[in-house]
Amino acid sequence: MAGYPGITSSYLIRTERPCVVEVGTAGSAPVLRDGLATLGIAPEDLATVVVTHIHLDHAGGTGDVAGMFPNAEIVVHERGARHLADPSRLMNSARSVWGDQLDVLFGGMRPTEATRIRSVERTGEIDLGGGRQLVSHYTPGHAKHHMGLVDSATGDLYVGDALGVYNPDTGDVRPATPPPDFDLDAALESLRLFGDIEPQRLMFSHFGAVSTVDETIERAREELRIWVETVREARGTAGDLDHAVAMVRRNVLDRYSPPPNHASAESAEVMEVLSGVHSNVAGIAHWLDRLAAEQREQPNS
Repeated sequence: MAGYPGITSSYLIRTERPCVVEVGTAGSAPVLRDGLATLGIAPEDLATVVVTHIHLDHAGGTGDVAGMFPNAEIVVHERGARHLADPSRLMNSARSVWGDQLDVLFGGMRPTEATRIRSVERTGEIDLGGGRQLVSHYTPGHAKHHMGLVDSATGDLYVGDALGVYNPDTGDVRPATPPPDFDLDAALESLRLFGDIEPQRLMFSHFGAVSTVDETIERAREELRIWVETVREARGTAGDLDHAVAMVRRNVLDRYSPPPNHASAESAEVMEVLSGVHSNVAGIAHWLDRLAAEQREQPNS
């Protein structure tokens, strides 16, 4: 992704019905195909591909991967299904945000045959064979089409971006709150659900698995509140979006541990792509605007 290796984590669940969770960008598709071949998964062997949500760093390569693995069913939350079948609206929206950078960062999403797509609602079950299942749970907050997935055999929880982005170089968790879907209340409720599930590991969609489950969920909750309160404070002083971005850079980012020297510049660049300050602040500001509009519309008591 964006010219950097090792950013997107695609997981192979090796069972009677092999399943891949997350495909990454369009540029990731051939890398995923070759990696699966190395692991002995032929094109006709793969039974299921699941994406936690349809953002391009998670699902941009879905159409390509569907073509490479012709027998695989493609599973997505119901709010994202139509965008996999016809990604034109999604791509236009992404291009309005990223401009010419879109092609370098994510590439283009190809359509997935509608008959290959299965959508799930608040919960769903994906058959992995041998009585094993991948159970989906609707987890909005980061996106309205987001779901977490629990492996019934291992207790692994595939978290997408609901917890934000875990930085393996520092151990920090940085929120991912892009517009237009970010919703703090929904995000905190999704984190509560993750805690109730009591997973064995958190399978992040960037940089891999994390075993410190309770600590990481609590850190994600704390970071969400700190970012939101900082943006709220900036807006309370009549500051614009740039003022809020500056406050977050000054008061929030300095709290994070510096990466090792050899990883410093690249780590900062990658985190800015995955969880950029401007994008995060814009998403929080959009949510605060929505809250204010709802309060204005409420009748006086």
